[in-house]
Amino acid sequence: MATHGNSGRGRDFSHFLTGRSTGQTRLRAAAQLVVCRQDAHDDTLFYIEEGWVKVSIASPAGREAVLAIRGPGALFGTRSLAGRHRRRSSVTTLSECSLVRVTHAAAIHLLRTEPDFAEMLMIHLLRQTQRVQESLEDQLIYPSERRLARTLLRLARNGSDAQPAEISLRISQDDLASMIGTTRSRVSYFMNKFRRLGFIAYGRQGFVTVHGSLRAVDREHRAT
Repeated sequence: MATHGNSGRGRDFSHFLTGRSTGQTRLRAAAQLVVCRQDAHDDTLFYIEEGWVKVSIASPAGREAVLAIRGPGALFGTRSLAGRHRRRSSVTTLSECSLVRVTHAAAIHLLRTEPDFAEMLMIHLLRQTQRVQESLEDQLIYPSERRLARTLLRLARNGSDAQPAEISLRISQDDLASMIGTTRSRVSYFMNKFRRLGFIAYGRQGFVTVHGSLRAVDREHRAT
């Protein structure tokens, strides 16, 4: 499991978000289940023990934009720490998931009583903000090929510093296109190109293995 914001004591969120403490509930969710709905009033935080979710927003006309894909060790619904509010996005499971639902009161209690948890949450939110900023910079400056390569590398690492590996979900090319701001046909073209060059490989049940050599695409566009 990838960890986010490890403290010096070697703990991760799973130490505190067990689903057994007061104000915490463990949920088993099937794929394609809407866990949080845009514009709904809510004040709960979620921790992903297993599985993957998609964070997206929809326009009044129904057009969807994918903001992020998050996997094991990640949080979503962190705005709930500020109190009850309308969800600004929807969260849908992409695979079977094990989630821990944390009430606002329980999360605030952890922040006040567990310095390690507060430190990990701060680092997690800073990294999340950094990823959002990098994604915006990519959209404004770099071509879609580089944006796709960087997105695949992030998904394969799942936010850690580990070497890229198999992405343990089947993500649609439509979702990838939405994430990087291009068309499905362009994503298909570049995915085929990456496969021909040996940067990625398709494995069991359509899962994608991302090789570290995909970084060559990032370096190439940085140099131009």
